[in-house]
Amino acid sequence: MTPRFDAIGLVVSDMAASVAFYRRLGLPFPEGAENAPHAEAELPGGLRLLLDTEENVRSFVADWEPPSGGGRHSLAMRCDNPSEVDAVYEELLTAGYEGGLKPWDAFWGQRYASVHDPDGNGVDLFAPLGPAE
Repeated sequence: MTPRFDAIGLVVSDMAASVAFYRRLGLPFPEGAENAPHAEAELPGGLRLLLDTEENVRSFVADWEPPSGGGRHSLAMRCDNPSEVDAVYEELLTAGYEGGLKPWDAFWGQRYASVHDPDGNGVDLFAPLGPAE
């Protein structure tokens, strides 16, 4: 069991402007993505770029505030199962890394947690709650 790099997530101030920009770069966001609070485009090699509006992030992290300056991104690491999310989260905290969001069963069907890398960047850990995809 090893978490594997799965997605790059960006928090955006204006979804329509962000989708338009990344479409110009050739990313295949689906029709209507510019009006959604969350949008995904598959990248070459199977990685995904995830965009979430600030309002969407606030809907599941109540006290979240957008960072000032740079650092408006997070990395997302897929785990094999929900218990691995918990185990990796605890292993990183035990090693001295800072937790950002304790593991929880998210309403979108994933066990989800977040930790900070040494520079303070978010690294999300997740696994499907149901059968593996």
